[in-house]
Amino acid sequence: MSVSLAFPAPAPTALAVAGSTMVFPVGRVFCIGRNYRWSADEPGRPREMPSWFMKPASAVVPAQGLLPYPPGTVDFCHEIEMVVAIGRGGRDIAPSRVEAHHAWGYAAGLDLTRRDLQQQAKRAGGPWEPAKAFDHSAPCTAIVPVATGGHPRQGAVWLAVNGIERQRADVSELLWPVPELVAMLSRSVALAPGDLVFTGTPVGVDSLQPGDVVTGGVDGIGRFSMTVGAAPTAPPFEPFLSGDSP
Repeated sequence: MSVSLAFPAPAPTALAVAGSTMVFPVGRVFCIGRNYRWSADEPGRPREMPSWFMKPASAVVPAQGLLPYPPGTVDFCHEIEMVVAIGRGGRDIAPSRVEAHHAWGYAAGLDLTRRDLQQQAKRAGGPWEPAKAFDHSAPCTAIVPVATGGHPRQGAVWLAVNGIERQRADVSELLWPVPELVAMLSRSVALAPGDLVFTGTPVGVDSLQPGDVVTGGVDGIGRFSMTVGAAPTAPPFEPFLSGDSP
């Protein structure tokens, strides 16, 4: 019996490849939690690997033009990050093999957050999806292939709002560098070509307001400029969290 789609399949998400007519098809989006020191008294490297969460591929958009202000929040926050594009999948990948065989390229990205919903989820022990997995929540620059740009060992990771710098660190300051992060993820899930890994954000996370001009980037990889759109007029929603009454 022949099989047909119930409705047309949506177009796949893809990012431009710098200096090429190719595009990079996006699979899944893995986001790493705290991975820079946010204060001088923090240990140089924690004993445990950082936590991670996911966003849908549909959250990925080119980092340019309008940055829509999402519904359901009054605390819309920026997090600038270096992004790793996976070109070869695998499970239980050894850190020593990540750069040579699995990392296809790099980009600069924003892990945008509805911070008030994240705080609600933390207090209730609920999931982070309402805070993290909304539309347009993962803008990215074009991907710079390893074949042309190599693997970044250093370079500023920075973000400014209306010309005032808010976040700055260096790739060399990642508490857990790319090989260890990718290896960690591969011990939990089988990575696949097209996966993106957001590697964590420096200190300086703060709120965005309608009309703000957000600029940022990762030196040697890419930079962007986006303008925050108008806030929706609908009142913020209250997500259902574990333990709430329906």
